[in-house]
Amino acid sequence: MKLYVTHTSPYARLARIVVIEKTLDDRVEIIEAKTRTAGSPYYQINPSGRVPYLIDDAGVGMEDSQLICTYLDSLDGKPRFHKPTLKSDWAYLRLEFMARSMCDGISVWTREMARPASERSPTVLAHEFARSQRMADVFEVVMADPIMQGAPHMAHLILAVALDRARYCGLDDLHQGPLAARQVDALDV
Repeated sequence: MKLYVTHTSPYARLARIVVIEKTLDDRVEIIEAKTRTAGSPYYQINPSGRVPYLIDDAGVGMEDSQLICTYLDSLDGKPRFHKPTLKSDWAYLRLEFMARSMCDGISVWTREMARPASERSPTVLAHEFARSQRMADVFEVVMADPIMQGAPHMAHLILAVALDRARYCGLDDLHQGPLAARQVDALDV
C-alpha cells in the first residue's frame, strides 16, 4: 500500500501513527506528496490534492484521515481505535468521503469569494477552483459506478449540495456534466 502525506499535516500524522501502532510499516509505503502546487503530479493520483491519501493493495485510492485510519486499523481484523466496519462499506465510504472533499473545497472557495475583493487570495481561489474542476471530472465517471445507482445515499446528497452551492456561487461549469447535473436536478436541492 502507499500512503501519501505531507509531514506538516496533522491528519496525515494520524494515519502515520496508526501505521506505526498497528505495525504496518512493512505493508505501507509513506510517500511525501507535493500539494498546493499548480500542475503537481500528485493531482493525477488524488484529484482533490488532499492528504492523507491511501492506495490499497488492490490499487483503490481513498482519502480522509478518518476513513484511512479506520481502514488501516481493521486490516488485521482486530480494530483497536475504531468500531468494526463491514467489508462492503469501504467502496461506498470512499465515494462519500470524496464527495465531502469536493464540498469542502467549494466551501473554501465560497468563503474566500465572500471576503472584500481587496482581501481575497488569488492563490487560494485558483487552487480551490482547479481542485473543484478535477473533482467534478472524477464524479462524472464515478456517477456511473453501481454504488451510486439507485436510491440516494449520503454521498449523493453531499455531491448534490456541493454542486448546487457551486452553481449558486458562480462555479456554474462544475454543473455542466450530464451525470452530475442529473444527480442535482433529481434531488431538487
